[in-house]
Amino acid sequence: MPGAGSRGPAAGDGRLRLARLALVLLGWVSASAPSSSVPSSSTSPAAFLASGSAQPPPAERCPAACECSEAARTVKCVNRNLLEVPADLPPYVRNLFLTGNQMTVLPAGAFARQPPLADLEALNLSSNHLKEVCAGAFEHLPGLRRLDLSHNPLTNLSAFAFAGSNASVSAPSPLVELILNHIVPPEDQRQNGSFEGMVAFEGMVAAALRTGFALRGLHHLELASNHFLYLPRDLLAQLPSLRHLDLRNNSLVSLTYASFRNLTHLESLHLEDNALKVLHNSTLAEWQGLARIRVFLDNNPWVCDCYLADMVAWLKETEVVPDKARLTCAFPEKMRNRGLLDLSSSDLDCDSILSQSLQTSYVFLGIVLALIGAIFLLVLYLNRKGIKKWMHNIRDACRDHMEGYHYRYEINADPRLTNLSSNSDV
Repeated sequence: MPGAGSRGPAAGDGRLRLARLALVLLGWVSASAPSSSVPSSSTSPAAFLASGSAQPPPAERCPAACECSEAARTVKCVNRNLLEVPADLPPYVRNLFLTGNQMTVLPAGAFARQPPLADLEALNLSSNHLKEVCAGAFEHLPGLRRLDLSHNPLTNLSAFAFAGSNASVSAPSPLVELILNHIVPPEDQRQNGSFEGMVAFEGMVAAALRTGFALRGLHHLELASNHFLYLPRDLLAQLPSLRHLDLRNNSLVSLTYASFRNLTHLESLHLEDNALKVLHNSTLAEWQGLARIRVFLDNNPWVCDCYLADMVAWLKETEVVPDKARLTCAFPEKMRNRGLLDLSSSDLDCDSILSQSLQTSYVFLGIVLALIGAIFLLVLYLNRKGIKKWMHNIRDACRDHMEGYHYRYEINADPRLTNLSSNSDV
């Protein structure tokens, strides 16, 4: 039949193609199937379909606004206008950059995840417009070693920000490096005006650094460009492991209230670009007692008068200040740009200061004596009646006494009265 003859070759070609496809599929299945004691020819259709549809495990997801590198274990969410920490951070992250966003508050448990971000070591939150860091904000980061909060106008840094929500039961913070450069809020955002606001800001930072001994393992602390006028007395009290302290570019006028005695591991102290005019002997003695410390003092307005004499003598003998050759006078005008190491006692006008102090002492002594004299005269005036009566009594007693002497003298002078007195005795 013509019809059957025409379909015969076509049907044969179709069967041949199907056979070839079957052989190819069987070869692919046998090559992709895991080795086992069961022969590949016994593979069921269901197992074949399952093996063909199996997919490799999906890679860890990356937040849509971030860039992730699993090989470098780094996540960057930079300049993305984020309002909060992304919720779907991959658990492999070790270095996390969340800079240049719009986060204003870092709440408690901001990094709490399941599974936890146990490998996160470095966290950069700089330039985020953060105004408030709540207690326990970093509580769920057990491996966090480096934290950067710089360039955030912090008006409320909780005292428990680094210690956890309950410092009495929480473990010490694992932080080794803490960067808090330029976290001072603008003047119009400070509480109670400019000066009072700065005092409150300094106290707030000190409370966060000392609460609960949380930062006892901290090695590196940066507090540059924060307009500090004075260091709070207990700012460094709970940082016994500190090795590097950066206080440059503040407005420090004195270190009187700061104590460095307990910082026995301190290696570098940066005080450049402040407003220091003189360092007192107590501070110099503390520095000299620290074995490994190096202090950097360049670009401070030193006042070269007699009060600087002890510091100049100390600088000439110590090796604690590596940049001491660059220290120069700022005041008085005649001493401007003179090197501190080139000064002598005659240059510092200590003699004139001494004579002025003596003159001041003499004036003070004269004022005290005049005051004592005035008080004495006032007492005499108030007791003038009693003094007058007392003087009259003394006068009467003296008169009676003199009259007795006069009577005896008259008796002794007249022999008749003497004999009369003798006869009367007989």
